[in-house]
Amino acid sequence: MLSLLRLRSDTAMPLYRQIESQLRELILSGSLPPGVILPAERQLADSLGVSRVTVQRAYAELSDNDFLVPRGRSGFLVRRPPEPVRPGMDRLKGFTEEMRELGKIPSSRILDRAVTQDRSIASIFGLPSTAPFLRLTRVRSGDGVPMSREVAWYNIRAVPALETGDLSGSVYAFLGGHPNGRLVRCEQTVEATMPTADECEIFAFERPLPCLLIKRHSYNQDSVMIEYVEGLFRGDVYRYRLNLSA
Repeated sequence: MLSLLRLRSDTAMPLYRQIESQLRELILSGSLPPGVILPAERQLADSLGVSRVTVQRAYAELSDNDFLVPRGRSGFLVRRPPEPVRPGMDRLKGFTEEMRELGKIPSSRILDRAVTQDRSIASIFGLPSTAPFLRLTRVRSGDGVPMSREVAWYNIRAVPALETGDLSGSVYAFLGGHPNGRLVRCEQTVEATMPTADECEIFAFERPLPCLLIKRHSYNQDSVMIEYVEGLFRGDVYRYRLNLSA
């Protein structure tokens, strides 16, 4: 492994960043496959002729991004990084359709389902504070890997069948089969945030990692708001792709 690292003095890139980027490329290319043990910090530092702090910073970057797992004095274990998911944002589609387009098997686990009243949610929908909503909390997975935890509220005045319908699969497909339910447009925002302890457990994070919080307002053909959803997507695998043109 040491023979594959080439540190340069004719570049402004810090030494720790050179080590980190080269090791990252070796892991992604398969030259350092999962299960390989990298040398301990002091051993690698002595071999490369750099300070231990330099190697420590490089290893820390890789560990924070789930490329390495500390193994104490034994060194660092190379782990298999999650496969990135790059969905497009070219049209309105649900998670189930998105996963199928990417060649993954979608699945959902319902954590909570309840009909409720919520003044702040009613304000988002532009409805009276006493309006009833279906609140649905789910973990969404692709090929068995948890991708997101989402909390969604649905306008059951507009689509009464939501209250008792089977929502174990695609909610968008369910809505499309009912009067006033088909969604035709949405307004969506994406922002960075950190997961809670419960969300870290869902995603099997050893430490909190940055995530994407996606908020979506979805409307039917009559511009009636049917859905408001806040979905937390794991930032280590979920990356949005945008196609822009002049």
